[in-house]
Amino acid sequence: MQGQATDLVRVEYTYFPQSNSDNSFSRFKSFLKFPIKLNDSGAYLIPGIQYENVNFQYKDDAPFLTENLENLKAYSFNLGYTFKMTEDWRFGAVVEAIATSNFETGDLQNEDIEYTGSVYFIKSRDSVEGDIRSWRLILGLRYSTSTSVKFPLPIVNYYKRFDPKWSYTLGVPKSNLRYYFTENSALQAYVTIDGFYANVQNKFNTNPTTSLDQRLAQNISMTTVLSGIGYEWNFSKYFSFYIYGGHSLINKIRLRDENQDRVYTINDTNSLYGRTGLKFSIL
Repeated sequence: MQGQATDLVRVEYTYFPQSNSDNSFSRFKSFLKFPIKLNDSGAYLIPGIQYENVNFQYKDDAPFLTENLENLKAYSFNLGYTFKMTEDWRFGAVVEAIATSNFETGDLQNEDIEYTGSVYFIKSRDSVEGDIRSWRLILGLRYSTSTSVKFPLPIVNYYKRFDPKWSYTLGVPKSNLRYYFTENSALQAYVTIDGFYANVQNKFNTNPTTSLDQRLAQNISMTTVLSGIGYEWNFSKYFSFYIYGGHSLINKIRLRDENQDRVYTINDTNSLYGRTGLKFSIL
């Protein structure tokens, strides 16, 4: 769910100012995937790396020191494998190890590491000469050690190009309706899920003036549902530029304890946001 399967390289910048607050988030994210062909039957091994840097300008009054929450980083290595099961169906699996933390001690700790695993079943129909229509169905499961849900979550995603000018995608993490000005430029309206997670190396009490609640904050997470309008321009066969802007529908920024239970809500006010980037895609 952290990236589109057809994107091999991406460099992206996102800015989240917070409404009714001087707080703001800015995020730089980049990743690289390198498919390795295993045979002539459509099997590939796909190693990849990703880097993410979140700069959190925490200006709201808080009963604890905030400077150690202002820079959050994530380094991840993932390995994917895919092969054709039949002429119609393709199987894919991805495992990932992520070091994500504020790294305030300067060292890597056990709590900084999280693991994810996903499996996918993909059925698709490509466009053919004289017929632009195409579709793709993705069914799968994903599990992450950083969530409070201790079982895999379902993945359902359906894409359809039903007209030379129109296509839509329904599912998670993104649903959209896309209008094509040309084959190289398109406008879309969308709803998507975004966010981040990072360990806090030195646990702290979010209410140090009271002894009633001794649960310590051990990580920080942001889960947001975004809606907006985006424009994408393919300036070559595989490279494209995109810019998105819109408003959050759900915005939960929380400090959580070692059991992933909330101990402090930083800000849950919905706000505007913007995102732009470059990507290299195989489709």
